[in-house]
Amino acid sequence: MSEHLSPRVNSARLPNFVGKTVRLPCKVISFNGPSAKVQASDGGEVTVVLGAGMDIQDTFVEIVGTVTDPTTIKTMACINMGDKLDLKLTNDTIEMMYDPRFTKIFF
Repeated sequence: MSEHLSPRVNSARLPNFVGKTVRLPCKVISFNGPSAKVQASDGGEVTVVLGAGMDIQDTFVEIVGTVTDPTTIKTMACINMGDKLDLKLTNDTIEMMYDPRFTKIFF
């Protein structure tokens, strides 16, 4: 079952998930050919390698993909999340998920 997990992360947690599938709620900053630069919920910048036909329409998205190195994700899917996502609240929630008091609930 654990091979099907895709935990939500921020940029600070990416190094712990190299080679794993994650979900990164983020704000799109810019596009550069087949990749995009995004701001994770903790303010860190992440490079997202986009797959063919990826349709990023909104300011805020959730990237589902494989962490290839501590600052890069290869996208498998993109979920458009509108233009009003509270990144601070999102980051607080992500950090609570990794708090030892709550990890059994989420993992």
